[in-house]
Amino acid sequence: MEEQVAETSAYVEAGYAFALAQAVHDRRTGLGLSQSELARRVGMTQPQFSHIEGGDSVPTLPLLTRLAKALDASLTIDLDGDHSAFVFTAHDSGRPDDGVSSDGRSSVA
Repeated sequence: MEEQVAETSAYVEAGYAFALAQAVHDRRTGLGLSQSELARRVGMTQPQFSHIEGGDSVPTLPLLTRLAKALDASLTIDLDGDHSAFVFTAHDSGRPDDGVSSDGRSSVA
């Protein structure tokens, strides 16, 4: 039973990492930034940034703050039971802007 809980927890965390990675990627490409440029703005190397955008790691809150600032956006994280969403909202538009979906959300259910 404990093993099943651990697997479920790891699965959920991987889903969060992927959804956040997609939101970061969509916002970055929507702004026309390279991984190297955004990494520089955030204060990290391109390989470090690649781990975030690849969904290989979940950033700390201070790093999420720097990412949002570098992407000229606010980051809203909605962790609501079975559904979670990561939304970058551009500072100048007042609406979600991830460059792909119409509602500006990258989510995991």
